[in-house]
Amino acid sequence: MKQFFGAFFGSCLGILVTGVVIIIIVIASITSVFSDAIKMNEHEAYKPKENTVLRINLNGDIKEREVKNPFGDIDLGPFMPKASVGLNDILASLKKAKEDKNIKGIYLEISEPVAGFATLEEVRNGLLDFKSSGKFIYAYSEGFSQKAYYLATTANKLYLNPQGALEVKGLSSQIMFFKKMLEKMDMEVQIFRHGKFKSAIEPFMLDKMSDANRTQVETYLGSLWNHITKGISDSRKISVKDINDMADHLAIRSPEDAVKYKLVDELKYEDEVFSVIKKNINLKEEDKINFVSLNKYSTSVHDSKLSKDKIAVIYAIGEIESGEGDDEKIGSLRIAKAIREARLDKNIKAIVLRVNSPGGSALASDVIWRETVLAQKAKPFIVSMGDVAASGGYYISCSADRIFAQPNTITGSIGVFGMIPNAQKALSEKLGITIDTVNTNKHSDVGTILRGVTTDEYEYVQQSVEHIYDVFITKVATGRKTSKNAIDSIGQGRVWSGADAIKINLVDELGGINDAIAYAAKQAKLKEYKLVDFPKQKDPLQELLSNSQDEMEARTMKSYLGEQYLYMKHLKNVLNLKGVQARLPYEMIIE
Repeated sequence: MKQFFGAFFGSCLGILVTGVVIIIIVIASITSVFSDAIKMNEHEAYKPKENTVLRINLNGDIKEREVKNPFGDIDLGPFMPKASVGLNDILASLKKAKEDKNIKGIYLEISEPVAGFATLEEVRNGLLDFKSSGKFIYAYSEGFSQKAYYLATTANKLYLNPQGALEVKGLSSQIMFFKKMLEKMDMEVQIFRHGKFKSAIEPFMLDKMSDANRTQVETYLGSLWNHITKGISDSRKISVKDINDMADHLAIRSPEDAVKYKLVDELKYEDEVFSVIKKNINLKEEDKINFVSLNKYSTSVHDSKLSKDKIAVIYAIGEIESGEGDDEKIGSLRIAKAIREARLDKNIKAIVLRVNSPGGSALASDVIWRETVLAQKAKPFIVSMGDVAASGGYYISCSADRIFAQPNTITGSIGVFGMIPNAQKALSEKLGITIDTVNTNKHSDVGTILRGVTTDEYEYVQQSVEHIYDVFITKVATGRKTSKNAIDSIGQGRVWSGADAIKINLVDELGGINDAIAYAAKQAKLKEYKLVDFPKQKDPLQELLSNSQDEMEARTMKSYLGEQYLYMKHLKNVLNLKGVQARLPYEMIIE
């Protein structure tokens, strides 16, 4: 009876989910018929009126590129990601708004942006550039996280809700260790690595950070915090020492404290902030402010240049794996194809590879690396690093003519590792399952999780790791025009901030994606050019139809667990690792 009801309710759930998907597809199909025409009209028709204020809400994910959704801002949960403006659109909108005579200023609403510090740095620099025009920026929040506050300090005036909160506590990085859990499960993880700092495997063999790992975390975390406090200090005219004293003593305990320590200008409700804006743009109190959202304003920002010369911007975002990948995972086939297409297109005069990746498969990284080498020989090839360009992410970057990174980019991690779980004891002791095997040769079942490796097999895998590490540092040394020994001395899997990486020749210049594009144009001797993005994004309907059950489950879990989802994803990824890995040591949550 229990099985019957289980099957019955399972079938009902399946029918319900299928029905929802069918309804979504039907509605999306109708929407898609008109979407291109509507978007075209938006591009042609929208023009801001006089006295318009650009209203920028930066709460939530800031992606590298716009997330398309035929339903606009409707959140369809696991079926399709909510539409959002990408970093490229944010920067383009700020650049246009700076020169747009109808845009009088910016109203910045921000509490909890979901982005890495390098992404925030690019947005912050865009806001500061806008502010240099003499136009105002007013920032308001009911509660500033540290990331939100870092962006908000670009404002001429910074307002906090009278019952709001503001965080100044410093940065923290936490790593979850699984060693004791695995011991309770009678599970063993067999480790192969090169690099004393290659600490991706530490959560499975230790119950705390090694001294080497603690050293690198303290170094790059300190570098990130120093850059943040310097930015806040310059904007708010507060000394770095005072900011650190506030953090050490948890001095900001009330909204009034935020005013007392000059972190905000005044405590106001939103309607009072609106009154300030009205006064600034000569409106009466009863008048309505003509706000335009960033989403809407971005539709009017399009490249109208007629030049046939182009610069390709190729987005390599996410973990690196073999195969196609998607907009959130770097598939070696997809990215290699994009680089190849840009190289062979005679109208594309330069290539900018935007890398935001913790790495992944060493083999997949090498497939992409080969195309970067061919591209670099054919035309200017520039790399722009985002939040993370580490391990395999650095592997695919190292052959560029020039590498740009933000001071708070996480990079380096030049090292490799491999792991093979051994579940033999867990199956036997916990579940009473035994395994019997027939092999044609002595080591036919090497690599299985159903038994441990022998001494010979351990040496076999370790030699593969050593070979790949040697290949890695050789290619980095060639790309960076230095020696293998020099790269090995700063490699060993060690992670660096962009600010430190420039000192050791892993990065050439501090700057964002616009700086990289400008440099590419200069190298290609271009004054007029169009930007073209690669790989081409999937049509929203195609994306919906191609969503696997795993992708829907992942989106659902992420929506419930938030940042803690990273730990579950990391554990799942480890259990599914294939081949030797060149990836960042662990999933990092820095806050």
